[in-house]
Amino acid sequence: MNRRELLGAASLGALALITGTRNAAAKMVPPWVWTAKHGLVNSMRKDKNPLENEFEKYPRCPYCGMARKKWSHTRHLIQYDDDSTEGTCSIHCASLSLALNMDRNPKNIWVGDAGSEAKIKPLIKVDAAHYALIMGKMGTMTPNRKWAYADPAKAKATGGKVVGFDEALQASYEDMGQSTLAIRKRRAEKRAHMAKKMKMMKMKTGN
Repeated sequence: MNRRELLGAASLGALALITGTRNAAAKMVPPWVWTAKHGLVNSMRKDKNPLENEFEKYPRCPYCGMARKKWSHTRHLIQYDDDSTEGTCSIHCASLSLALNMDRNPKNIWVGDAGSEAKIKPLIKVDAAHYALIMGKMGTMTPNRKWAYADPAKAKATGGKVVGFDEALQASYEDMGQSTLAIRKRRAEKRAHMAKKMKMMKMKTGN
């Protein structure tokens, strides 16, 4: 073997060693460690008291952009075990948060009491909530309503199937495809309508 071949072989060997070491190191990083650094949900607010000034800290749903105060009757507030907290508009978007944060355990989850007489519905723990599932009746971000009530009698009076949070969450995941298609269609229609309106305004002003 001449010098050129020897050096080439040595270089290839060194490259293989470095690559192998890097691959081994990459394999040693657990997926939850990688996602904690590079994942989509590592920028959440750490909040030890999410209920304090809730709407100031969580004014809009991070998944759909809807104003949570307007949808106070279906909003959810999730505090994970590391105090990372998210406020969503609905159980639909709460289910997205729980799916993406698979390596965080929820410490507290609250939901708006749809049966309250208050204009801004108070939050209750989901463990104490009674969800009324009504197929075919429009809800928030879903064609199948899933509203929560503190009073089981009010939940029963809706005529829907009354379940706990876990079953309501399961129903939300089962509806995800249908809900997402409906949301995408509705938002596309709204964007088209707004674009048409803006075009007409420009034509009127001559810009």
